[in-house]
Amino acid sequence: MDRAKTALAEGSIGSDFLQLDVREAPPGGLADWLAGQLRAAIADGRLPVGGRLPASRVLAAELRVSRGVVTEAYQRLVDDGHAAGRGRAGTVVVAAPVVPPEPVPVSSPAKVITPSPGPDIFDVIRAAPARIDLTPGVPDLTAFPRAAWLRAERSVLDELEPSQFGYGDPRGAPAMRRAVSHWLARSRGIRADPGEIIIVAGVAQALTLLGDVLRQRGVTELAVEDPSSLGARQHLHHCGLATPPVGVDDDGLRVAELSAPAVLLTPAHQFPMGVVLGGERRRDLMRWAAEGGIVVEDDYDAEHRYDRAPVPAVRSMLPEVCYMGSVSKLLAPALRIGWLLAPPRFREDLVAAKRFADLGNGVLPQLVLARFMETGELERQLRVVRARHRRRRDAMIRALSAALPSAVVHGAAAGLHLTITFGGEVDDVALAAAALAEGVKVQPLSWHRQHPGSPGLVLGYAARTATEIAEGVAVLGKLLR
Repeated sequence: MDRAKTALAEGSIGSDFLQLDVREAPPGGLADWLAGQLRAAIADGRLPVGGRLPASRVLAAELRVSRGVVTEAYQRLVDDGHAAGRGRAGTVVVAAPVVPPEPVPVSSPAKVITPSPGPDIFDVIRAAPARIDLTPGVPDLTAFPRAAWLRAERSVLDELEPSQFGYGDPRGAPAMRRAVSHWLARSRGIRADPGEIIIVAGVAQALTLLGDVLRQRGVTELAVEDPSSLGARQHLHHCGLATPPVGVDDDGLRVAELSAPAVLLTPAHQFPMGVVLGGERRRDLMRWAAEGGIVVEDDYDAEHRYDRAPVPAVRSMLPEVCYMGSVSKLLAPALRIGWLLAPPRFREDLVAAKRFADLGNGVLPQLVLARFMETGELERQLRVVRARHRRRRDAMIRALSAALPSAVVHGAAAGLHLTITFGGEVDDVALAAAALAEGVKVQPLSWHRQHPGSPGLVLGYAARTATEIAEGVAVLGKLLR
């Protein structure tokens, strides 16, 4: 029953606002009717986000109803999240309109997961529906520190000078480069002057900038580990570079097999096998670099370690390394902020490449992240997610032991994923496609190989709960049986 009591005036004709006509309202339900009309206008976009509703006194007078009817309707919008009271600014729409999504064609799992994935494969697989997503490379996004991020953002905005809202340095905001310099010194043993650092839109952009610069210098091949990230190879191919494979064993990249002029490697936690580049191999790599070889280091998953001591970055021992890192696995890929340490011989060309790519990363997010890093919030966040990721890793190991006891597990000591390999004649592409048909998303190991090798799966655990992990792995076990 409508709590507001009103008497409609004879001859009431309604309001120009949304063409409201109270004669359409059911008897005794004016507040319900008005709230429904306002919700419908928000949903179809007639009332945009940020739009202010008429003052309750004004709308009540136009509709010839008591003010209580309007304030009751407005309060219902506030209670269900469509609007917010802003004091003297009135009542403001805060809910986005409901826009019907454009239909997205969904391919069958066998068409999504194929033996020869195309350049858009990661866009396609991200869009593929699944109950349980065990694809690698994503941290626990529910753990993003929203409150701490907002504090850093408010602090930065309170202190920001008007001039700082303009275009920034293509190398990155000075505060951000200082923060990265301090972070790398504390966490990765790298001593780098802020002037050596270029802020980029993640490791993907760093690879593209490096690929373009190397190609302009006459480099046509950049060797990669085998297996190695399919996505990284795709970026290098887009730059016109060949990616000759070099084998990986328990000590990491087999440096003695290098024949290309440059190499990309993930020495702290090799993707996807999870091994560490051993001490003797590191010395071999340093000798190879001293003879003119170009080393590109992707410091992949370096901070996410559980059962082993910290592994120093190659860049901490070899200043000529082109070093790349980001906060995609520490905070969230959506930030699109990373860094590239550029050796002197490539620095000017890389800065020019960044300038002409986008004039530099957005300044405001850089300043917020710099504040977040310098106040110790990033270390606190790492401690939180490291404990959570470890529990989920343990849950996946237990689930694999129960459902897939014959599978060999690789890379458990660190990272955000496990790789499993199988003996016998297992088609990992067919297995991954069958899993997707059952609502479980994984990546076949063969996607990341260039030479033939053991079939397997790459399984991310950081973004899923222990229950989801157990359920997803059980599906894999059932499919193999």
